[in-house]
Amino acid sequence: MSHQQRIQGAPERGPLRKVAYSMARKRLGRVPEPFAVAAHHTKMFGAMSGFEMALERSKTVPTRYKALGELRAAMVVGCEFCVDIGSMIARESGLSDDELKDLVDWQESERLDEKDKLVLAYADAISATPVDVPDELFEQLRAHFDEQQLVELTAAIAWENWRGRFNWAFGLGEEGYSEGAYCVPVVSAN
Repeated sequence: MSHQQRIQGAPERGPLRKVAYSMARKRLGRVPEPFAVAAHHTKMFGAMSGFEMALERSKTVPTRYKALGELRAAMVVGCEFCVDIGSMIARESGLSDDELKDLVDWQESERLDEKDKLVLAYADAISATPVDVPDELFEQLRAHFDEQQLVELTAAIAWENWRGRFNWAFGLGEEGYSEGAYCVPVVSAN
């Protein structure tokens, strides 16, 4: 998949951008292009940054499960940037390259456990068009996650869908976050 970036990121001007760009560089070593593109609209950028921080700081769901759900959603919606940075984040969350490789055909994986597979099935269901979350799947998730955790997990997966669609609209592709390491491929579960 080849992307043609449709608009360039906003320059580092103004107090919000300066602080946000500095935080991004501290966390990632650089300012991700989707972040800089969003910065063209101060109110949207502020809201999006706030939601990103809330998701990152919410810790009722172990990071492994949020990383699995987000990465699978990125694979399904076909966001090259998201699978690039998501593969890096998943490794930081403790997933091995072998586990990442298993995400393509996760139902057959012997490395991923039942809870991992429930999260991946949920990510596929949320990321389908139209969304289709069967009652049985949701009840199985309830056996492992309480209501607060379900809200956090659902928000993480749904936000990843939003990120992917935002990036697609602006033609934003991979940026080398997984360079030299395994990066999951884009797939389609629809």
